[in-house]
Amino acid sequence: MPVLALGALVVICYLPAMLWGGFVWDDIDFVKSEPVRDVSGLWQIWFSPSAIEGEGHYWPLVYTTFWLEHKLWGFDPTGYHIVNVLLHLTNTLLLWYLVRRLAVPGAWVVAAVFAVHPLHVESVAWVIERKDVLSGLFYLASALAWMRFVEQSRRGWYVCSLGLYAAGLLSKSIVVTLPVALLLWHWWQQGRVTSTDLLRLVPFFAVGLVITVGDLSFYWSTGAAPFDYSLTERTLIAARALWFYAGKLLWPTNLAVIYPRWDIRVADPLAWGYLIAAVALVVALWYFRPQLGRGPLAGALFFAVTLSPILGFVDHGYMQYAFVADRFQYLAGIGVMAVVIGAVAYGVGRLSDWWQKGALGVVAVVIVVLGVLTWRQASIYRDQETLNRHIISLNPQAWSAHLILSNVLYEQGRYAEALAPADVAVEQVPASFEVHAHANLGRILNALGQYEEAEPHLRRATALNPQAKSAHFSLGAALYGQGRYAEALAATRVAIEQDPDFVKAHFNLGVILSALERFEEAELHLRRAIALNPQDMDASQELAEVLFRMGQDAQDNGQPETAAEYYMRAFETAPRHTKAIRRLAHLRLEQQRYEESLELFQRLIHIDPSDAVVQGNMGIVLFYLGRSDEALQHFDQALSLKPTLENVRDNREAVLKAMEATQD
Repeated sequence: MPVLALGALVVICYLPAMLWGGFVWDDIDFVKSEPVRDVSGLWQIWFSPSAIEGEGHYWPLVYTTFWLEHKLWGFDPTGYHIVNVLLHLTNTLLLWYLVRRLAVPGAWVVAAVFAVHPLHVESVAWVIERKDVLSGLFYLASALAWMRFVEQSRRGWYVCSLGLYAAGLLSKSIVVTLPVALLLWHWWQQGRVTSTDLLRLVPFFAVGLVITVGDLSFYWSTGAAPFDYSLTERTLIAARALWFYAGKLLWPTNLAVIYPRWDIRVADPLAWGYLIAAVALVVALWYFRPQLGRGPLAGALFFAVTLSPILGFVDHGYMQYAFVADRFQYLAGIGVMAVVIGAVAYGVGRLSDWWQKGALGVVAVVIVVLGVLTWRQASIYRDQETLNRHIISLNPQAWSAHLILSNVLYEQGRYAEALAPADVAVEQVPASFEVHAHANLGRILNALGQYEEAEPHLRRATALNPQAKSAHFSLGAALYGQGRYAEALAATRVAIEQDPDFVKAHFNLGVILSALERFEEAELHLRRAIALNPQDMDASQELAEVLFRMGQDAQDNGQPETAAEYYMRAFETAPRHTKAIRRLAHLRLEQQRYEESLELFQRLIHIDPSDAVVQGNMGIVLFYLGRSDEALQHFDQALSLKPTLENVRDNREAVLKAMEATQD
């Protein structure tokens, strides 16, 4: 029953993620990366991690799970969300077993709070954060295997624990602190750490060092810029972060996903207050350990040690957004939960039965409240718009949320709505993202037809990063919209030089060249666009228009057969390009090639039977072919569609007279 209850809690609270959750933020970039898509991608995942574009860490086990899931259910987000929830459930059960082994009072409540605590939603409902729940599983399993080894001294348990620890590191290197946590366990159990304990854990420290250094080396090789903080500033960041995480654990409200980035100043007394309070707490727990026991200090140290990799002493990419994130304390929070809940359970156990029943009622209410908060928090991972609007509502300074939201609205064609968050992003972004913000705002202004306003933003983006192909492409579009075709041509050519397979750039270049009446060059680029994307109907239509204009030029220059060839190529490219069909039909009519002309007019009628002019022209062709009765039918049809066509009426009268003359 306790297991079923924990399972029900997890499944119910995370139903919004499983039923309605989608891919958000960078999920699509990573989950849909080429190595995940390809059958042979496992080799790249393990031995060529740079193939995963945008990933700055070496965490191959996470991408191996994505690779396997892709082979099972493709890119349906439901499957990925269900796996994350099942991993969290497994971690909940492992934690319950672990806390019971440690004989902490209220072990089931600790597991239940872990299961439904809203701080964990980020790790569970966000697909790419598979790294948290997967590394957490290996971490907890390794700790249990280590405890079994200490009890039984069997080599198999030791190897199992070490292997699980390595697997955890290959899922997310934040679990590197496990050996220190195991030393804390030994101290808590025995009151000291023996040389045997240390020697046994040396291989763990070695494995952790090798994998973590390798991961960091790969991170730095991707070109990540270091953050310019002194050791003092980093210490102040760490102290404030510890109290932030503890506060959110005890009072989990306003969970913003991206929190405001603190302004760290060495001269700020409050910043030093966090540090002094943290040191004072550790000193107090040490001093009062004869009365309190070693548990509270062990829990506090576990909390700090487990968080240490992301407290700011070592640079990590997320520091450009915020210094803290809910997901970072997925494992660390266990220390605080175990101490607080264990202390409360111990105290309640010394009360009368009546008070104990009342306490159980309070616990039930707390779990329900946490579950409701988790349900609500899991619901924001429905889609990009929902998530980023939630972030902005709690943190209006979250420039990344404004940038992503504007992108999402742009992709949905909601250009006017996209403009406001794009403006905010340009004002707020750090220098490292300025290119993206200006390029994004420029393309939105282009879509709104505000080409002159778009130009300075796009020029700023290309000046900051001459390799920004999308910015050059959008700049070309802005210049074209202003009628500055020669400048537009130059900007668009830069985009193609940087990416020869840039489909939209080839299309735009074809349009620009067509405006410059350089039709043969335009045809080459439009055909390239179609070759790269055969489903691009816009490119086919534009190519047909270019061929049509080439046919017009040839016809105007007295080259009817060359013109006819271009017209035929035009409607072969776009079968419904009526202008080309109409031109060729009239050309064949002038050349008295009536059968060909008839076929072309029939094609036009098939496309649009309500075209009165074509119906009238059909009548003329049929008359010349000696099919006067049919000609009259088409004249009548034309006049019924448009009675004002006097030339059709005249042609009809002429045919009737000709028929009468023939009869006479």
